[in-house]
Amino acid sequence: QVQLVESGGGLVQAGDSLRLSCAASGRTFSSYVAGWFRQAPGKEREFVAAISWDGGSTRYGDSVKGRFTVSRDNAKNMMYLQMNSLKSEDTAVYYCAVDRKRSGRYGVPTTPGAFDYWGQGTQVTVSS
Repeated sequence: QVQLVESGGGLVQAGDSLRLSCAASGRTFSSYVAGWFRQAPGKEREFVAAISWDGGSTRYGDSVKGRFTVSRDNAKNMMYLQMNSLKSEDTAVYYCAVDRKRSGRYGVPTTPGAFDYWGQGTQVTVSS
């Protein structure tokens, strides 16, 4: 069992930066793919970023490429999402997730269905 808790959300202005954190329980967090998704009101859950167990492989959604950076610190059981140049369309609830079926050695998934464990989410609101 993996429990995930997101933090770091808030209200910012367009162009600002924000860093989200995801704290994971359980010693097995470091062995698996982890990712970030987001969901805006009335929209489907959208892939944001994913990272392999060792940080060696990452993928990003097209809408955040070049602005967001995913990283992890396995010694602390933490994952982060650095968000720069925020836009109003980045407004959403952000979720972290873990895929306990994959380490990411052969790539990381991008679909919500691939991930087994989810946090409760943290709200990010970007005002224009």
